Amino acid sequence: MKKLLVALLVTAMAVTSLAGCGDKKDPATNNGGSTPTQESNAGGDNNTTPSGDVTDITLKVWCPQNQVDTGIMEEQQAAFAAAHPEWNITWTTEIVGEDKCAENVLRDVNAAADVFMFASDQLPQMVEAGAIARLGGSTEEMVKDTIAESVVATAVVDGALYGIPFTHNTFFMFYDKTILGEDDITSLEKIMAKETADNVYNFYFESAGGWKLGCYYYGAGLSIFGPEGSDLSAGVDWNNATGVAVTNYLIDLINNKKCAYEGEISVSELAEDHRIGAWFGGSWEYDLYKGILGDDLGMAVIPTFNSDGNDYQLLGFYGSKCIGVNAASQNMAAAVAFAAFLGNEENQVLRYEKSAQIPANIAAGNSDAVKADPMATVIVNEANMASVAQPANSVFSARYWTYANAIPTEIRSGEITKDNVQEKLDNFVNSMTAE
Repeated sequence: MKKLLVALLVTAMAVTSLAGCGDKKDPATNNGGSTPTQESNAGGDNNTTPSGDVTDITLKVWCPQNQVDTGIMEEQQAAFAAAHPEWNITWTTEIVGEDKCAENVLRDVNAAADVFMFASDQLPQMVEAGAIARLGGSTEEMVKDTIAESVVATAVVDGALYGIPFTHNTFFMFYDKTILGEDDITSLEKIMAKETADNVYNFYFESAGGWKLGCYYYGAGLSIFGPEGSDLSAGVDWNNATGVAVTNYLIDLINNKKCAYEGEISVSELAEDHRIGAWFGGSWEYDLYKGILGDDLGMAVIPTFNSDGNDYQLLGFYGSKCIGVNAASQNMAAAVAFAAFLGNEENQVLRYEKSAQIPANIAAGNSDAVKADPMATVIVNEANMASVAQPANSVFSARYWTYANAIPTEIRSGEITKDNVQEKLDNFVNSMTAE
């Protein structure tokens, strides 16, 4: 984590949001099928057609909704095709959020997209299944030469590069300036203590499938598979006394009448009427909330909380969003070339300009426009002050999201109470560590 923070400080404005968490739109539906186990080493250096020839190919692309709605993907596809007359490309573009990519790829690798966008925590699953191409040659050189080492590490498994990071994946806090002031947003205790109208919620609780839930437990010093998230023998310590205190805190928070709960009412609906004080979100949601609140929209690092008499800084998961290539692609050279094109400096700038995703590319992140962006400043501060590297191993990815998300769900339904917290946390730990 120290290495991460040093790199973030050096590269300053190259840091931003994930998805884990990602776009929540419905993923493409594929038929079931077998998963290949071969490993590819795609460099992207050579075309497969003789000079002067034109080859008809098809490329399927998966991307989140915002890349289609803003016209970014269509513009990038047209530019790539114009730059590569050796290929007559038929494009297929489907909406698959970064958070849903791996499950759709692994459902049927042969039917999956040639090029896809994914949250970095999903990488180990796809590597183990042989579903994502290893990147080498000029593509690997571009990534390592233009992106900070700590960021590149989110796309590496066992020393091999499998993705092109294009933006950073973490969350921060939005707030309504008409409800909360700068002095109110430093701690959850202050946020919840603020006197507000009866129909106003002070805070919005969202687990985001466990992605945002983790900040409470990690903030209190707990971990999954050790501090680095890679030591399976270290187990999970969420069921100790600290974990019990954190869960009891969440029981009080989630059941507080001034706390809105995810799924029961939307943030945007509340924000339109100035009925929500603070909530956690990412850069991909900025345009939505800015459009609703205008100058009344505030942004800040996620706050502290006090679960056992001690003030803890909440720690959000840190990762990246990446561009990957299907190991089963029938047009590997073109797929790798397009992935590298999507991840280059020019297109990271374009993505920032049209969908507010702060570039992972160092040069793009150091542009005057990004440096002057208050959201970029918040994201850098979030990464430096209030983040923890998200565990990137297949056991975590396969189990955490299901079992962690059950904690707030069962708190809300009344299945978890202060009388059975220890039992429920023991069950969580057993589920995470079972052979």
